[in-house]
Parts: sequence; structure tokens; C-alpha cells
Amino acid sequence: MKSDDPFLGDEATGEVPVVSSSDSRVTITGAEVAADAADGAVVDETTLPHWTDAPTGQVPIVVAREAAESDDPWAAIPAPAWREGEADWVAHEEQFDASFLASETKEDESRPWEFVLAEDVVAEEKILDETPRPEPPRVERTRRPENPLAGRAARQRRPNSVSQAMTTGLALGALVAVLFVAGPVPVALLVLCALAFAAAEGYAAFRRSGAHPATLLGLVAVLTLGVASYERGLAATAAVTALLVVTGFLWYASAERSIDVLDGLGATIFVYVWVGVLGSFALLMISPQYSVDRHGMAYLFGTIVLTVANDSGALFIGRWIGRHPLNRRLSPNKTREGTIGGTLFTLVVGALILPMISPWTTTHGLEFAVAVSVVAPLGDLFESMLKRTLGVKDLGRLLPGHGGLLDRIDGLLFALPTVFYLTRVLHLG
Repeated sequence: MKSDDPFLGDEATGEVPVVSSSDSRVTITGAEVAADAADGAVVDETTLPHWTDAPTGQVPIVVAREAAESDDPWAAIPAPAWREGEADWVAHEEQFDASFLASETKEDESRPWEFVLAEDVVAEEKILDETPRPEPPRVERTRRPENPLAGRAARQRRPNSVSQAMTTGLALGALVAVLFVAGPVPVALLVLCALAFAAAEGYAAFRRSGAHPATLLGLVAVLTLGVASYERGLAATAAVTALLVVTGFLWYASAERSIDVLDGLGATIFVYVWVGVLGSFALLMISPQYSVDRHGMAYLFGTIVLTVANDSGALFIGRWIGRHPLNRRLSPNKTREGTIGGTLFTLVVGALILPMISPWTTTHGLEFAVAVSVVAPLGDLFESMLKRTLGVKDLGRLLPGHGGLLDRIDGLLFALPTVFYLTRVLHLG
């Protein structure tokens, strides 16, 4: 099919027509520049090369980063800049604030092009205030008839810890006094039983915390050390301790499953030294080798009285006027006021009560009271540190109102070796 248009039938010449800017039919942007170039005019260096030219390998600049000096007032506005990496944003922070694009900003700060008139805010708040709010439905609750005997029964079932502790303390005091009157052998049996129960509580606390002490081996070592100290004196401590270490190694070496030595043998020796070695000084005091005319019985009884006086004074004074913790990290319940009150009460007992027992004197009573007032609170803090490490509140429940037996003799365990060596230094019988 042949077209009637004469131009459609022409053959291609390969020449690119140049359209004049004055042509009314078609206007091509940039034709003036092309026409000038055809006439031999100088073309700006920023003019792109012809698409048929070979590639030069140069990357064209998208836009100039600095505005050229010109009289045009619009030239002072910075041109848009090409930003690809973080360095481009940092280098041109003064031109563009990208803080409102961050997700952490509030909605009103991240949309600066929106705003709310103050009149609109006031009108909206007024509408919300005037809108009636529905009241929540009332729920009728059935109330049980009060039983006047229920509260009394609950109070009777709830024991009074203070009165219970006082009752337990008086009963223990009476038992100790009777045994001291009976003689050294009943007192030695009492000390051995107390050390055995205390060591059992210590090993049980370690087992609850996940450790694996050799409880049976430790109890045998504590009792053996107590008997040997009463019969042989201080020489028994080194022998029994060395025997425990060797036997403990064989104990864990022959175990069915592998147990960490520090986890098992370490806990066994720790309780043995804490309860067995420190507690054996009570048996050394009443041992026939160190006690002359049963004076060791008097010094042991005085040590127990001074320790009880220190604990009782610290407890009551601390509950009465205690405000400042003695050591918040180890024991926040023990206060400085309680420690001072316990010290004063111990001094009074040492000066007034102990001289009634031969061979105690007022001077020795005050000297030993000062020593016990220093070491007994340390023993209490030591046990508190251990309980906090193991994550337990009480090491036992043997004594109602007091917790375990180890909770009661923690200060006494530190006072026993102190009094024993003090009697040796002062050359007391």
C-alpha cells in the first residue's frame, strides 16, 4: 500500500535534521544550543556529549555542591546534593536536618509541616470535658456474716515469736545451769550433742544450695575432735584435721560419680573447721589438762552468759531504737544502736553478774566482756554472710522462735577460742 504523503516515499539520507527555534511546528528543547554549535559557537563544557560518541570513562556530576556567585537572589539557596553514604549526610548537616525522620521522636516533632491551632486544642478539650461519661455498673457483692470467734482463733493459731523465743531461751538456760551443776562430764556430753546438731544443720544448708559435702564423714570428724580435745588437748586438732583431709580425698576419689573437690571436700572441711574446731575450745576449757579446781567450768559458763547477754541486748535495743544498719550488705536487720546496746548490756553483766561466780572478779569480768562484745557480733555477721551466700533464711528449725541451733551459737563459736586464749595470756586457772 502506497501513502499519498510525498515525504513517506523518500529514501533515508542518514542526515539528522536541525530544527530552527523559529519553526512553529515543533519545538525541541536545546535546539538553540545545537544551532549555535552548528554555527561554530563555543559550547559550554557541561554540555553532554552526543550519544553516538565513544565513552570517555568520566562520571558526570549530578549537580554542583556550591552555588556559583551570581546576582540572582535565588542563587543563595543551596542546590540539592547527592547523598549516598553516611559521610555525605554528616558533611552537609547544615543544609538538611534529618532528625525528624528518626523513629524515636514524637509524632508532633517528626511532622513539622503539620500544626494545630491553639483555638482548636481549647475547643477539643472543652468538648471532651462537656461530654458525659457513663458510670461503671455497680456490682453487688454478697458479704459473709462475721464470725466473732474466727479472728480470735486465728490470733491463737499465730504464735508470738517474741514470747516463743523467750520461752525457748529460758528452757535452754535452765537445762544448761542444771548440767553445769552436775559436773564436767554432763557438760561435755551437752557440748558434743550441740556441735553434732549444729554441724548437721550446716551440712544440710550446703546440700540445699547444691553442694555435695560428705555429711557422715564431717559429723564423725566433729565428734572425734571433741572427744580427743577433752582427752588429749590441743594436740588432737592437728591430728584429726589431717586425718579428715586424707579420708575426704579417698571418699571423693571412690565416689560413683565425679564431684568437684572444692564443691564436696571444701564444704566438708568448712563446716568442720567452723563448728568442730571452734566449738572444741569449749571442751578444752573443761578438759582435766587445762582446768584447775574446775575453774574451766566457771569460765565456760561465764562465756556463755556474756554471749547471751550480748545477743539479747543487741536484739531488744535494736528493735527499740535501731535506725542505722551495722552492715547493710551482710545483715540489714542488725543496727549500730543494737550493737552499742548489746555492748553496754554485756559490760553490766560482766561487772555485776560474773563476780558472783568464783573465780570471776570485776576486773576480769569487764575485760572478758569487752572481748566478747567485739568477737560475738563478728560471729553473727559471719553466719549472716554465709546464709546470704547460700540463699537461706535460717540454717535450721530445731529451736522454736530462734531458728536452728547454729543460729544461736554463731557468736559463741567466735567467743570460745577468744576466752580460752585470754585465760592463757592472763594466767588464769
